[in-house]
Amino acid sequence: MTTRSTEYPLHEACKPLEFLLGTWRGRGKGVYPTIDDFEYEEEVRFTHLGKPFLAYSQSTWSAADGRPMHGESGFWRPQANGRIEIVLAHPFGATEILEGTISGTRIDVKSTSLATTATAKDIAETGRTFDLRNDALVYEMGMATSGQRLQGHLIAELHRV
Repeated sequence: MTTRSTEYPLHEACKPLEFLLGTWRGRGKGVYPTIDDFEYEEEVRFTHLGKPFLAYSQSTWSAADGRPMHGESGFWRPQANGRIEIVLAHPFGATEILEGTISGTRIDVKSTSLATTATAKDIAETGRTFDLRNDALVYEMGMATSGQRLQGHLIAELHRV
């Protein structure tokens, strides 16, 4: 896929997210009471087209054997007063809308809306934190299902490539 990020100036509204632009890769760990713990590798891309949002894509694969695990894509929409809206689509039949805050290089969001198909995994609530620490983008994701409270699910450290 060709991106045109260099052809258009970054939209003024996206300046608070400029630190995210580019490709990030790293390793993470997943835990949850209903599954076995696992380790994964990940690639995340943030691009722009000069509009007031960043395009986002993510893919993961097993650290143990390289098999594909997950992917998601969407848009990060910075708003006035340090607010942000994130719209994500998942291939297992769910969409996720998260809202929260941008504070320097830290982003904290919680789901405000989740929609699923009839065959999708059961998700009741999500929350994510992204934090640029030195040269590493560290994120944590929490998840609740109808049988489990909101709790840690994923943590990863990514580096710009």
